[in-house]
Amino acid sequence: MRQLAVLALLIGGLALVGCGSSSNPANINGKWNATLLSNGNTTSFDFGTTLHANGDGSVTVSSFSFSASSSCFESDTTETGAFTLNGNFNGQVNGAFNMTVQSGSPAGNTLTLTGTVHGNSITGQWALTGSSGCTGTGTFTMTKV
Repeated sequence: MRQLAVLALLIGGLALVGCGSSSNPANINGKWNATLLSNGNTTSFDFGTTLHANGDGSVTVSSFSFSASSSCFESDTTETGAFTLNGNFNGQVNGAFNMTVQSGSPAGNTLTLTGTVHGNSITGQWALTGSSGCTGTGTFTMTKV
């Protein structure tokens, strides 16, 4: 009987360890709004998008749209993303996140976001490289809606 109790405790402990180390990428899935501030704390870009976590650590970015038109991203943008997420017993997600937006027209402009996921928000740094007038850096906040 004592061996059965020890075995039950061991199995229960292993189950809890497995639950605590698993990630819950489904919490990243959904609609997000982002605000990108320049180093002077003025809004440089706002956008909305839908993120979907894939099993391989990549993120499918869809329904991407800047809130206001930008001469740096006139049309045909391509968006990609990736994450490294961890979860806890409360279903809160945290970990590293990155996303890249490349302009189709004009060609050569790249917006890169690198940050950290904390549940329903992502914060970090952004950088824009490319043509004249399409460069900058700052901070960003994305919030799940």
